[in-house]
Amino acid sequence: MPKDHPNKRAIVIGASMGGLLAARALADYFDEVTVVERDALPDVHEPRKGVPQGRHAHGLLARGREVLEELFPGFTEEMVAQGATSGDIVDKVLWFNHGFYLCNSPSKLFGLAISRPMLEGNVRRRLLQLPNVRLRERCAVLEPAFDGAQGRVTGVRVQSQGGSDVAQMMNADFVVDASGRGSSSPAWLDAWGYPRPREELIKINLGYVTRQYRRLPEHLRGKSGAIIAACPPDWRFGVILSQEGDRWIVTLGGYLGDHAPTNDNGFVDFARSLQKPEIFDVVRVAEPLCPLMPYQFSANLRRHYEELSRFPAGFLVFGDALCSFNPVYGQGMTVACMESLALRECLAAGTQEVAGRFFGAASRLIDIPWQIAVGSDLQHPRVEGQRTAQIRFINWYIAKFYRAAQDDAVLASRFLEVANLMRLPAALFDPQIAFRVWKGNRAPARMITVPVGRTT
Repeated sequence: MPKDHPNKRAIVIGASMGGLLAARALADYFDEVTVVERDALPDVHEPRKGVPQGRHAHGLLARGREVLEELFPGFTEEMVAQGATSGDIVDKVLWFNHGFYLCNSPSKLFGLAISRPMLEGNVRRRLLQLPNVRLRERCAVLEPAFDGAQGRVTGVRVQSQGGSDVAQMMNADFVVDASGRGSSSPAWLDAWGYPRPREELIKINLGYVTRQYRRLPEHLRGKSGAIIAACPPDWRFGVILSQEGDRWIVTLGGYLGDHAPTNDNGFVDFARSLQKPEIFDVVRVAEPLCPLMPYQFSANLRRHYEELSRFPAGFLVFGDALCSFNPVYGQGMTVACMESLALRECLAAGTQEVAGRFFGAASRLIDIPWQIAVGSDLQHPRVEGQRTAQIRFINWYIAKFYRAAQDDAVLASRFLEVANLMRLPAALFDPQIAFRVWKGNRAPARMITVPVGRTT
């Protein structure tokens, strides 16, 4: 910590991945960082009420793993020692979209297959090993304290869960709202006399159902996962990923009300209806380890705080409270990792006007995954949104890219480098790459077999 840094206390609202990663950045620049969480946090790796999506399949993109390794050195090795599956994302996972599988081949993309509770629990453990970070759980933040004369947030009013009804004041030099998609920051700004951020909403009415299964070596031909993306004709999707404890986690779903059933036979039939059989081949024979668990996600939501010309001092919004993506693309945790690095860099210049610097940096980070998620969702003809000429061209090109990449290891690796936020999307359009796409589309396309009895 720089010796001339004047800040003493920081508070983070929320102990989910976003809050933990915000706290990690703050810990380098504040004497004391307190994470305030309304849940009682489990000592073991199990889902909790405040993270309802924690029971479902999660993807930590390659860039996210890389950042976690930077923030918490040795993290990957620790997770593997605890049973997480590690391996080559290109070679060990089946990726199906637009009628084709990407070519499996060795690459430099290294992934970590791990449950959300285990990942979050270990990030929390590593964070709390820092001497200036502490956690206050079972404590709800009612609202930040705002000093109108100074135009700054000075702390938070909190109330212990299950204890006294009397609200308490926690003073702070800096407060970060990492409370997630349901953040109250727009309403707080309004109450303090500041404008609300513009919101961008793409409704998709996504619904999916998840179950864990016993994982056996013969399943999935030795691969560690399969991703069957939503695409024509029915826009159904399926994910199967290995996890610690010799488990599979399987998530099946669809858009705009075409949700997977929550009964055993219906779930298996939904798996049978997918365009490729690998997931069905596992769930029809594997031992279930838990009940079927449903989840719904209504819309991609982005709040444009970077557009605000006025913002309270001593306050920041972070993670899903800034932007909440369609979870099927697995971007949220990795974007929060990248925002942590951006916040650390912004704090290096001090907290004076840090919000403007951070929101600008975060917006640039969000732009690419937002374009990927929204552009992909707008392929569905019934999803409402503006389909610009650029979006239509990119979606057309990606379909051609997938076809060429079924037999081209270079293209497969390049696509997944972009999808894992290791390269910018422009890397898909390099002249040499575009030539390979053109060349790959000259060959006759392989036929795919649509499962018998599919319902649309």
